[in-house]
Amino acid sequence: MTTFSSPIAFVGGGNMASALIGGLRASGVPAAQVLVVEPSAEQRERLRREHGVEAAEEATPALAGAGLVVWAVKPQLFAEAAAPCAPHVGGALQLSVMAGIRSDTIVAATGSERVVRAMPNTPALIGRGIAGLYARPGLADDERARIEALLTPTGETLWVDREEDLDAVTALSGSGPAYVFFVIEAMMEAAAALGLDAERGRRLALATFAGATELAQRSSDPPAVLRERVTSKGGTTYAALCSLQADGVEAAFVRAILAAARRARELGDEFGAA
Repeated sequence: MTTFSSPIAFVGGGNMASALIGGLRASGVPAAQVLVVEPSAEQRERLRREHGVEAAEEATPALAGAGLVVWAVKPQLFAEAAAPCAPHVGGALQLSVMAGIRSDTIVAATGSERVVRAMPNTPALIGRGIAGLYARPGLADDERARIEALLTPTGETLWVDREEDLDAVTALSGSGPAYVFFVIEAMMEAAAALGLDAERGRRLALATFAGATELAQRSSDPPAVLRERVTSKGGTTYAALCSLQADGVEAAFVRAILAAARRARELGDEFGAA
């Protein structure tokens, strides 16, 4: 098992950082070995309450002792957050969980070529996420292992060979939970229209999504085959799918995911290194 012999620093202490810190603490990493820079007093108190971790309002020389720095701020805040940290973190392995910010930008801001970009998603908060990972050339195997050890408590990991593939990962799995919640909301709305109360509609929608996903994961058959097994021509499922196809829902979903990927590329252009 990979262990962390030096402190781990988080720049940003929001939900994703909290999920990663929770995984570290659950695996036995002492609170004193976790450094956090978080300007929000509310978030600092939350980290103290939930994980026993003390967070600083701003960058301090203590960051120089970190062997791994995790960048977990909003993309538009990265340059502002990196400036006071840069003098202290150049010797560390860098992990970014920010959407869109490219590794060249992180190298320029930190002075470190040892950069891994990750795109996790919010089910990481319950240990059921998946994170796409890209490492800059030359990263050592043991450094990859350290990144995986940090992320594994939050769910699965998937390495990609090209950095541009992270835009697709962002669009599919990074933004993907919102698509699922969107459909669940629509199912609950339909349940209400059919006369079911909100709690029954919620239970039916959530259990259906959870069960169908588990079935797809366990089955060797592709989703199309599983769908066909539920669909009898002239039946209720057939009627629903014909309505969805007539409304162009599948094409609309594809366009939506392409739009998310396009926005990920735009963020890289907008906040990229000069």
